[in-house]
Amino acid sequence: MTRHQKRLSVPNSWPVERKTDTFTVKAGAGPHGEAGVPLVVLLRDVLGYVDSTKEARYALNNDSILVNGDAISDEQRPIGMFDILAFPERGEYFRVFPDEGGRLALTPVDEEAAGSRLGKITNKTVVPGGVVQLTLHDGTNVRVDDDADYDTNDSIVVDNETKEIVAHFEYEEGALVTAVAGQHAGQIGEIDDIDVTLGSGDNTVTVASEDGGYETVEEYVVVIDENFTDDDEAGDSDE
Repeated sequence: MTRHQKRLSVPNSWPVERKTDTFTVKAGAGPHGEAGVPLVVLLRDVLGYVDSTKEARYALNNDSILVNGDAISDEQRPIGMFDILAFPERGEYFRVFPDEGGRLALTPVDEEAAGSRLGKITNKTVVPGGVVQLTLHDGTNVRVDDDADYDTNDSIVVDNETKEIVAHFEYEEGALVTAVAGQHAGQIGEIDDIDVTLGSGDNTVTVASEDGGYETVEEYVVVIDENFTDDDEAGDSDE
């Protein structure tokens, strides 16, 4: 299996230039699947904090870079939607958030906001012992009490230190959402209507926004809270 990734074939969400070089770093195994961006790409190509993979490895070996509260030592670790990237020594914290082109961008947040991360529930199952397990959009699992009222497409906020759920946002009409894929990626609005399609077709969602609103498939929207709109006003980092 090749250890390289051609730039022309990277996912559209990757914030890399496709025609400057032939190859870029291939994402390793981990959260977010193929959509995850290797950490070194963000450090080198987006933030400009390192000039090479060797420099990135040195910084990671010093435990100076945290992802969702954990020190990371693998420069190929996939980084994806809603991850928190922290540089405590620099006092800099970022949330990964899709921009209007669908590419992942780094939105500056304060230290308090960097203490937790958002996750969309993509599956809910009962595991042995009668415990309910929630699977999030990045593939991670969170176990909750069997009487907890969580549903697929809801969003939860997980504390990065305790790994406990600290907030819950229901997927329902009136909920604040952002599109994370498709032609409306990055657009924020409130759910106006949820159209459940019978059979194997995708459910669709009508979202009301300041730009007049849009319609997209259910898979492309994530419930958020007003703190995300405040973060956007702070501005994104340069790509």
